Amino acid sequence: MFKFFKKKPKVYSKIENHIFGIITELLKVSSTDINCDELGGKYYLSNEEQHFKVTILGNDNVIRLTNTRDSVAEKYDKIFVEDVLRAVKEEKHRRMELVYDSITNSIEKMAERLHNTLIESNEQESQIVRRLETKEMKTSKKMNLN
Repeated sequence: MFKFFKKKPKVYSKIENHIFGIITELLKVSSTDINCDELGGKYYLSNEEQHFKVTILGNDNVIRLTNTRDSVAEKYDKIFVEDVLRAVKEEKHRRMELVYDSITNSIEKMAERLHNTLIESNEQESQIVRRLETKEMKTSKKMNLN
């Protein structure tokens, strides 16, 4: 009865599938740089090793693919471009989480080393104070004996 309310999954054209596959493969490669101008709705993928660049103009629904020989820019369906941007944003977010985790681990290790260093220096100072107190006690006993 309610089948007509169900949203059918978007079926991409052959070229859209091909472009989505290219972008997905680029995102999997760690040497692909992801840069963005979120306010302008522009996203840039660049892989210097493969001499391949992708520019996504989200506000205009345009995707430009560039390699050493060719550059092609086409306007695509809004839903398709949104799906591509979602994949790009998810990968960018995943990479940022990796960087965040790495920085957090470095800070935690640094804090632990600092804490251990402070404990060691406090222990050394305590030993020096104990030695001085012991020396003072011995000296005062010698003075009292004389």
